[in-house]
Amino acid sequence: MELNLILGISVIGLLFAFYLMRDVLKRDTGTPQMREISDAIKAGAEAFLRRQNRTILYLATALAALIYILYAFVRAHNEHDPASASDLALWTTLSFVLGAACSVAAGYMGMWVAIRANIRTAAGATKDLNSALQPALRGGAVSGFFVVAMSLLGVAGLFSVVKFMGVTSDVTKIPLLIVGYGFGASFVALFAQLGGGIYTKAADVGADLVGKVEAGIPEDDPRNPAVIADLVGDNVGDCAGRGADLFESTAAENIGAMILAAALYRANAAVFESQSLTLIGVLLFPLVARAFGILASIVGILVVKTNDKEDPMNALNRGYYVTSALAMVGFYVASRWLLGPEYYFNFFLCGIIGVVTSIAFVLITQYYTEYKYRPVRSIAEASQTGPATNIIAGIAIGMESTGYPVLVIATAIISAYFLGLHSGLAHAGLFGTAVATMGMLGTAAYILAMDTFGPITDNAGGIVEMSQQPDAIRERTDRLDSVGNTTKALTKGYAVGSAALAAFLLFSAYIDEIKIYMPTFEGVINLNKPEVFVGAMFGAVLVFLFSSMAIKAVGRAAYSIINNVRDQFKANPGIMLGTSKPDYGQCVDIATKAALKEMVMPGLLVVGMPIVVGLVFKWLFYATGQPATGASGAEVVGGLLMVGTIVGILMALFLNNGGGAWDNAKKYIETGAFGGKRSDPHKAAVVGDTVGDPFKDTAGPSLHVLIKLLSTITLVLAPLFL
Repeated sequence: MELNLILGISVIGLLFAFYLMRDVLKRDTGTPQMREISDAIKAGAEAFLRRQNRTILYLATALAALIYILYAFVRAHNEHDPASASDLALWTTLSFVLGAACSVAAGYMGMWVAIRANIRTAAGATKDLNSALQPALRGGAVSGFFVVAMSLLGVAGLFSVVKFMGVTSDVTKIPLLIVGYGFGASFVALFAQLGGGIYTKAADVGADLVGKVEAGIPEDDPRNPAVIADLVGDNVGDCAGRGADLFESTAAENIGAMILAAALYRANAAVFESQSLTLIGVLLFPLVARAFGILASIVGILVVKTNDKEDPMNALNRGYYVTSALAMVGFYVASRWLLGPEYYFNFFLCGIIGVVTSIAFVLITQYYTEYKYRPVRSIAEASQTGPATNIIAGIAIGMESTGYPVLVIATAIISAYFLGLHSGLAHAGLFGTAVATMGMLGTAAYILAMDTFGPITDNAGGIVEMSQQPDAIRERTDRLDSVGNTTKALTKGYAVGSAALAAFLLFSAYIDEIKIYMPTFEGVINLNKPEVFVGAMFGAVLVFLFSSMAIKAVGRAAYSIINNVRDQFKANPGIMLGTSKPDYGQCVDIATKAALKEMVMPGLLVVGMPIVVGLVFKWLFYATGQPATGASGAEVVGGLLMVGTIVGILMALFLNNGGGAWDNAKKYIETGAFGGKRSDPHKAAVVGDTVGDPFKDTAGPSLHVLIKLLSTITLVLAPLFL
């Protein structure tokens, strides 16, 4: 029954996504001039994604072959394996391929609708604010529901197939056979987020520095040769990249929670049987709770309406709070049903902690990135004395912004752990933290809708300005674009928070997995051992090296675009006079080639480091005769995973919030503060925003994926390190 419910609600989520898609596509597409601009954005985005997915396909195929070879031919069979060596190799590889394929599909679907919703949003703005807001949010919601429903369908479907085929006689070990699904999703998401982030920020930096600062023209002025590349970048980075990012989040966390649920059942089998609770019910509890989140998000999307007088952010918040409240109700139903009337309540409270944690992250991020509040205004104020003081203030605010989120994460983990520990079930503390993670992800479909809302409204504003619509229409799209900037920042905060809880969940699942394969392992990662300490340092430096490579990649790509824009202005003076059009295609092509080239090495570094560290220290452990004070490869990788995760969370918070604060400090000045547009403080703020661009849209979001990719790759390859 539980499987049927999960699959049924997932199908409902997909059907609702298609309903929203139909609702968006039947709306007005505006004037011929609007459609011409929209078509150029559409062509550029689809061309980039085709080329990016081809590159990812080659890399994923090579990695799938490597996984199969390592499991089938290199690794010796272990008596504690969940299946035979050939079955373990086959199902790990198949689940990896399926996860990768679904991640590509989720990212593509989100972008496909977004590049068609932008023109409908622009056309809606010619009528009233609500006619623009609804297609933007509903276009974004298509991505949200597609991502969450596909994640549940993939995990539940794989579980059903493996169970039906009888690959293993122990149902609790099925999650170990399908962990590759999360790894495949994470692998694709890293390249999708990284490639899209390099593209969008290279174009944005080029457009801003030459267009705004040097030429003194507005952001979306049709005279700027990089403007189409900039608008394309919003879609390939924020839509396709974030869609793949949240898909891998939900997929990996679903499987990690199932591994901990299996451990909970093994520790309490007699208790559950006495309460007439089934193994399948306990195993699938995380998926059932997530499925109810889909129903909550459907209601949340449908209640969003606004008018020309209301702040659009209030309408979006209203939908979010409705979704959160209904997600809590869903958690109550799922926990009471599947965990029994005697033990459910503490786990229900764990789910509430997850939902409240997500709200707390949204509010903290709002405080640090909206120009209503002190942090952003302090950066704008510092801009009065030039770019240097703007950058100093921005870095300081980014560092400061890590404090409150860490307190929230700490409170959530500790409180959920102790609630689980005192639930009446044995060894339930870690499962409590898993339930909190599920609670935080209960609103994921609505959150992703808010995220994709941002690039859709940004594109709509560009279409309105480039097609030279009246000021009243541009004012409506500006209001939505301002809200979209906020929602993009909020969802990044949410993504980091969910990554933090998920990382602890997946780390716990990794420890449980090692215990299954090596029962002598005590479940302790001892940093007092030299090998583990060294592995931990590798984890920390990986975050810094990856961030450096991602930021430098944007700088190199932006350099080429800046030179191209300058050359076009110099070679064709008619561009600035408005008598001739720039060649937009040149910048689109430059950004595409640069992003595809630059994304490969950082991605391979993340995938390669834990594999190399695990295999090298495994060899060292056995070469030295397995000393009692030594550490196996799996333990060293545990140290890498633990410290890499902690440093990655802090770095992602710093980069995301610092970059978002710089962006909105510029927008605050553009409202007229400190001299307004084209003033010296504005030029200083544009420089700060340019520094923050690769922080918040390339390195920061890519670190969300890195955190979970480290967890999923170690889950998949843990047996190779023993």
